[in-house]
Amino acid sequence: MVMLDVLSNALISIKNVEAKGGKQVVIWPSSKLVGNVLRVMQRYGYIGEFEYVYDGRGGKYIVQLLGRINDIGPIKPRFHVKVSELQKWEEKYLPARQIGILILSTSRGVMSHLEARESRTGGVLLAYVY
Repeated sequence: MVMLDVLSNALISIKNVEAKGGKQVVIWPSSKLVGNVLRVMQRYGYIGEFEYVYDGRGGKYIVQLLGRINDIGPIKPRFHVKVSELQKWEEKYLPARQIGILILSTSRGVMSHLEARESRTGGVLLAYVY
């Protein structure tokens, strides 16, 4: 099985298990990027605890779900975004103001669009969740 995008696979796994009402999901293979995205989602209360388990073949994340995700997905292609353009992308991917987050990779690490706006940092759009 060929996996082209580890982050997309992780987000789709979360979405599918969340839709079935599952309590935990195993994300395999893993990457640092997936871990950083999970950390942002945890900070905003979309997922519970998660742990990295090294299994000798790339490792995996075991994520506890809280049933708080309505929709989640990767943003493709990964657009470069300036701080001034964040509003436009919020309107495109999020259902309403103050609902959900966009996840960006910036020069200061992976963060939500709210943190990016606060630190006046642009970056590359990775995903959305609400």
